[in-house]
Amino acid sequence: MLGIVLGLVVLMALAYLGWSIIWVAPIAAGIVALTGGLDLLDAYTDTYMSGFVSFAKAWFPVFMLGAIFGKLMEDTGMAKSVAVALTKVIGTKRAILGVLVSAAVLTYGGVSLFVVVFAVYPLALSLFKEANISRKLIPATVALGAFTFTMTALPGTPQIQNLIPIEYFDTSAMAAPLMGIIAALIMGVGGYLYLRRREKQLTEKGEVYTEPEDQKIVDEGGNTPNFFLSILPLLAVLITLNMFKWDVVISLIAGILLIMILNIHKFKGFVKAINSGASGSIAAIINTSAAVGFGSVVKAVPGFEKLTELLMGVKGNPLISEAISVNVLAGATGSASGGMGIALEALGSKYYQIALDTGMSPEAFHRVASLSSGGLDTLPHNGAVLTLLAITGLTHKESYKEIFVVAVLIPVISVAAVILLSSLGIL
Repeated sequence: MLGIVLGLVVLMALAYLGWSIIWVAPIAAGIVALTGGLDLLDAYTDTYMSGFVSFAKAWFPVFMLGAIFGKLMEDTGMAKSVAVALTKVIGTKRAILGVLVSAAVLTYGGVSLFVVVFAVYPLALSLFKEANISRKLIPATVALGAFTFTMTALPGTPQIQNLIPIEYFDTSAMAAPLMGIIAALIMGVGGYLYLRRREKQLTEKGEVYTEPEDQKIVDEGGNTPNFFLSILPLLAVLITLNMFKWDVVISLIAGILLIMILNIHKFKGFVKAINSGASGSIAAIINTSAAVGFGSVVKAVPGFEKLTELLMGVKGNPLISEAISVNVLAGATGSASGGMGIALEALGSKYYQIALDTGMSPEAFHRVASLSSGGLDTLPHNGAVLTLLAITGLTHKESYKEIFVVAVLIPVISVAAVILLSSLGIL
């Protein structure tokens, strides 16, 4: 078991240093294999690659279509149209709420987190300038809207973090709706109140809006598509996935086709957008598959049985051990989907059997796995955090404290809260 811990430490340390998990995961897996008495070559070519390939086979269509959907929403201006309309309705006096809601609507509609960051940032810059709020709060505001409750908690969200548990627990995207809604309220309301408090504190200290050093020109919206037409593809994905119970692949294809039909006059840019989205999905699927491959090697060594006994031996509700497993692994990999993939690949069948044996709802295990993936994943080495800070031109020192509170601390509290309510029989 010490080898497993050592492999995790290496994985986390190298990921924190910014090294790609694509090649870090096999190195960490090699450490686990060697210390666990496995043949190194067989562990890589067979065990590791079997886990890698099986995940890619199952999820590549979703990753690719999701990325294409998001890229088409971005390139056609539909994502910007939705964000602009929502911020206008909410108003500049509530700039934080406007940016938060814009990011949340786009994410819940199926647009990828990275696309949301690009779509919302120019609007955030404009709103924060007019409200004279420090730019330091922009990353945390976007993170709250895109990286938390719409990614893991709200029932029906088409984000991958809510879809992966379906395979392990035989559930749907709407799993444990009450549990998800309560967690979403804790994250959304708690995060918003915290950011408003920080806004007041910074203003009192004289820290207000300052222009970015690069003097980035903000696009106020320009010639964007009609809002009602722009929101239709988002609704199409949500409705077909959750009400009509279509497979997520079919739902995403429907959303993509609707974008293209509504923007047929922009058909010359479709191929470029589709190519870009498809290419962008490769890194995402390979990163997560690499993490799952690591989990497959961990599962194959003898020490895994002791680790399983340790995790399963956590007293009380078995949802607690699941939450710990997913959170720790998401933190180690710096990836919500990667950490959850490792945990469920190794322990998902055991948690499902517990649900069947004890009469607990598999949906509760689904929702806790999803919620837990969105906790410690957002540590400083997380790819989305690094992208967000790079786009906003801010540093960890300037903005990570607020990101940590809204995207790590409060989500972890929300998981603990719903597990407690479940243990008390309220959920």
